[in-house]
Amino acid sequence: MQWRRFRENFSWQLLKYFVGIIIGATVVSVSINTLIIPNQIADGGVTGIAIILHYLFHWPVSWTILLLNLPLFIVGLRLVGRNFLVLSVVGVGVLSVTLSLTTQLPALTHDTLLAVISAGVLSGIGMGIIFRSSGSLGGTDILAVLFARTTSFSVGQILLGIDGVIFLAVAILFRPEMAMYAMIYMFIATRVVDFVQEGLSHSKSVMVMTTRPQRIAEEIMAKLDRGATLFQATGAFSGEAKQVVYCVINRTELSQVKKIILDQDPQAFVAISEVPEVVGEGFSSWKGH
Repeated sequence: MQWRRFRENFSWQLLKYFVGIIIGATVVSVSINTLIIPNQIADGGVTGIAIILHYLFHWPVSWTILLLNLPLFIVGLRLVGRNFLVLSVVGVGVLSVTLSLTTQLPALTHDTLLAVISAGVLSGIGMGIIFRSSGSLGGTDILAVLFARTTSFSVGQILLGIDGVIFLAVAILFRPEMAMYAMIYMFIATRVVDFVQEGLSHSKSVMVMTTRPQRIAEEIMAKLDRGATLFQATGAFSGEAKQVVYCVINRTELSQVKKIILDQDPQAFVAISEVPEVVGEGFSSWKGH
């Protein structure tokens, strides 16, 4: 009886997310400790700041990442959904633990260019797995959302600016080559994340032909804080009246949208397209052009 009650209350989907985040964070940790740090490669975001502080003061990267993320999580309480924030906290915590556990792993190579390429691929795979598990490694994403809401710049533009400042600091504090290698690493990692996410670009448009349009739209608006539009349509073959749900999301939200659609209508017809640029609420504005 107790086992049956446990199975009814236990969320296997949440366990799947946790396992995915653990695997992804471990892969990223191995990349940092066996390729990035031994070859003095820089990174972007909070991880990049933690690595720079490690190079300068020999502070442990694991604890530095954790401490730098704490104030961002406090800010994020009002900016992102609770589930996403919880999974992000788990991601950062697991990353800190796995970074500590893998510090003794030997360097895989001391060829800098080979290390940059390999680290980009390995880190991209790890981060892609984490995104597919509806989580993140915290970092400057939350800060970018905050500034995007108070300025005319998009989240992507702000993240690019933050990474640009970090790379400039690397070039000044160390040597320009380190910043150049860091940019190559970031480019490769981003491409691999897109590949792991099934071609996910910065923004995606999603069109859903379903028998439960209102419920799917409400779930998207409630869980992702994204707008959704309902279209009236007619089936060309059947002549039946249909409704289509349309929304635009960023790349980290695609897995969550798919889950919403699957939960509400497994028989829905879904079309997902890349969107090179989005202007409007929640994305960039005309003021930034």
